[in-house]
Amino acid sequence: MIFVGGLPFSTNNSSWSSSSSSQGSDILVALLEHPVLVSASHSFKSVEETKVSVSSETPSPSKYVYVFQREYATVDPALVDYVGTDEATTCVGLVIRNRRNRMTSIAHMDNPEIVDIGLCQMLSLVVDHDLDAELDVYLIGGFDDASPNHASGTNISECYSDMDGCSLPLCRKLVDTLQRRQEKFHVQTLHVLGHNTKRDSQGNAYPIFHGFLVETCTGSLSPASFDGTSRCPDEIVRRIRVTSSYQDTSWNGKLLETYDTQTDRFVIAPCRWTVRKLHIVMSLQQLSDEEILRRCSTSPSAEGPDFVENLRRQWNYLIKHPDWRETFPWNQPHVFQRAADGGWRRC
Repeated sequence: MIFVGGLPFSTNNSSWSSSSSSQGSDILVALLEHPVLVSASHSFKSVEETKVSVSSETPSPSKYVYVFQREYATVDPALVDYVGTDEATTCVGLVIRNRRNRMTSIAHMDNPEIVDIGLCQMLSLVVDHDLDAELDVYLIGGFDDASPNHASGTNISECYSDMDGCSLPLCRKLVDTLQRRQEKFHVQTLHVLGHNTKRDSQGNAYPIFHGFLVETCTGSLSPASFDGTSRCPDEIVRRIRVTSSYQDTSWNGKLLETYDTQTDRFVIAPCRWTVRKLHIVMSLQQLSDEEILRRCSTSPSAEGPDFVENLRRQWNYLIKHPDWRETFPWNQPHVFQRAADGGWRRC
């Protein structure tokens, strides 16, 4: 169940017996217009974006955990100082933090189909069988990626009545699922859709923020961006695993597990790529940057400057290592443990 400002949340809508999609829309619109959450979104926008970078020359004593698309991680504040994600356009970052034990779980949600099981995965260690736990929740990401005609309403209710973008269905599913569950979810920030949208002089929409960073000890949240030194460990393989997981039925409806909460280690499970995937990759690699954006992104005009470069690096890796067993000999996972400098070391 959702709470806002310490009080149980209700849409006061008599049509709540309608479809799940309709209910989700009602909840979402009411939350986006709630004065407490509007104020929280304005406050979040006023926070300067943190740029996270790890230098080998001046190693940071802080301990970070980074989450890629479709991944999640639950961290113990006794072991981890910061946890975060970025590169979100139509995706939504979700944070759930237990007020009592400060256990914090974050996920980079990319599809409504992973919300139900994904929430169960996130809550398994955060709640620890305590349904009375008070949970702080933050949702950041997504933007008004609908066509201009659908996004031209005079108020929030009209804007979100009939959109064809990718962000809306995901946001709708998230809030509907949170409201239906038994746990107590205190929504602190809902910086999504219109609240996370800026427009250029031609009216094209872009996300204001693509990521965030959570300080596990205090629960404070700030907008954030990460560079290649901080999106680790095992960046390329984890990126490849996201796309490969779509072909692996064992991951249907689930978030990807990468981080072991109890041992503070990353365990990257083996993933397989097929000859067909390699043929597709070699074909895509021949395309121009503009065509790659058009074919491979849900929001081509809103992607970061390194989006295409990151794709090409993945494709180059696959072409260089056509047999997945070269990457995962004997079908064993990649395991990384915390190094003395706070970074990661391959076991």
